[in-house]
Amino acid sequence: MLTRKGFLGGAALMAAMGPGAPVALAQSDQQVTVDGARKVLADLRHDKAFGNARQLLRQAKAVLIVPKLLKGGFVVGGEGGNGVLMVQHKGGWSDPAFYALGAASLGLQVGLEQAELVMLIMTQKGLDGVLRDEFKIGAQAGISVATLGSGVEGALGGASAPDIVVWSSATGLYGGLTVDGSVIRAEPNQDSAFYGRTLTSHDVLFGRLESPRGAALRRELNSIG
Repeated sequence: MLTRKGFLGGAALMAAMGPGAPVALAQSDQQVTVDGARKVLADLRHDKAFGNARQLLRQAKAVLIVPKLLKGGFVVGGEGGNGVLMVQHKGGWSDPAFYALGAASLGLQVGLEQAELVMLIMTQKGLDGVLRDEFKIGAQAGISVATLGSGVEGALGGASAPDIVVWSSATGLYGGLTVDGSVIRAEPNQDSAFYGRTLTSHDVLFGRLESPRGAALRRELNSIG
């Protein structure tokens, strides 16, 4: 099981490996993550693998965007990445709150070293799960996850519609990512550093900050969903 200790231990290990490792974010790196999320949204506009997810995005309760999911990102032999979570309100999308995603194995294809990931959270039950401390995908009873494919749009209208839909891409190609067992964890310290004052993830997602720092990403997401 991937515990907080495992996350921190992995971050310390990657720090020792060098400055290129995805460790705890400094403020400048937070901006890199936000800018990376904007690039992911631009990429998915032109990626046929994203398919009907443009329509799904309009229905989504929230979206988690991880610009760079790396092998060895948090733990030895595992994968991980830093990203942002945004919640959709009646007036548009919230500011980005910083989250980390990691696991012993995220099911990256053989030879695939990194990928982009968009996690569409379609139901309130799915959102409530993700907002729990260190939510583990597949470990929460009653929360279903589907990998984006040709049948997902139809499945959303059925009795067993998925709570979470996952799209992934590697250099513009469908990544076929499996996220069962992945842990999603809020990073409120990164929120506070990015916005310049003490904040919780809930403050960012539901407090309607409308900060200039998140404006460009909000506009990009609003233009799609």
